[in-house]
Amino acid sequence: MAKKLVTPLSMVVAGNGTAYVSQNFAGLLTAVPPGGKPRVIYAAKKGTEVGALSASRGKIHFATTKGRRTALWSMRPGSRPTKVADLWQHERTKNPDGDVAYGFSDLDAACAAQMPPEVPAAYTGILESHPYATAVHKRRTYVADAAGNTILSVKPNGKVSTVAVLPPVPVVVTAEAAAANGLPACTVGHTFNFESVPTDVEVGKGGWLYVTLLPGGPEDGSIGAQGRLVKVKARTGKVREVASGFAGATGVAVARNGDVYVAQLFGGQVSRIKAGSTAARPWAEIMMPAAVEWARGDVYVSAQVLSEKPKGVVLRY
Repeated sequence: MAKKLVTPLSMVVAGNGTAYVSQNFAGLLTAVPPGGKPRVIYAAKKGTEVGALSASRGKIHFATTKGRRTALWSMRPGSRPTKVADLWQHERTKNPDGDVAYGFSDLDAACAAQMPPEVPAAYTGILESHPYATAVHKRRTYVADAAGNTILSVKPNGKVSTVAVLPPVPVVVTAEAAAANGLPACTVGHTFNFESVPTDVEVGKGGWLYVTLLPGGPEDGSIGAQGRLVKVKARTGKVREVASGFAGATGVAVARNGDVYVAQLFGGQVSRIKAGSTAARPWAEIMMPAAVEWARGDVYVSAQVLSEKPKGVVLRY
């Protein structure tokens, strides 16, 4: 449907079949009409990332990130965007994962002192926000904040609240993982709690939100495929794991029949989890897929998203 895009990391398909795709690092929002040519409908100021797309009631919702400043916006195609909420303000004042323990919990002081400077032995959630995905349901916009490790809820009046803090992803360090990442041998057999890094959120049935977790850590496969798909109860924040074993889970789509599709950025595929199952099966081999959407029986995927040149594409299956 479109090609020569720059980092198309987020996408939504409107009711009329138009796919709206972000070119995150170029700060662009692009419309791709069925059978038509892509056109830029919004360009942010230089140095501003645009992403986290969703659609509702004829409006496109998206987020911007510039340094630490993050915000949620909405716009009707052809009009100027309206700022809905200051997401950084919520992170700065609440820091929802500020008491969550990451890293190792049981290393002795001698072992912890051998850790490389870029890998803290243990720490708690820092002040950081990077809204990566949104979904709208009943006039609320749910935000997956990849840096804040949270799912947020934003009311139409701009009030932001925390739905859930996604739990850390525990990984037992193997000898191979320690060697590949420069960790001391004394860490082998111990559990490192990685940040969850939620990358997409979609609305399912029964008040559940489906959320992909990247998670944090090395992206070269040296710690294994640690990506997760979880469900979050929108009303209570309860978290349940649905499936695991993904290599860079960056996108999720929920079909009308309950099937769930997960994009694996580093696994080179989109997987499908049939309704009622917890087993993810390969569905399509795709180079560096990021966003996946289901609309009117079709599956839309953005791919080749991390190329140094503008080679990103939007595919429809």
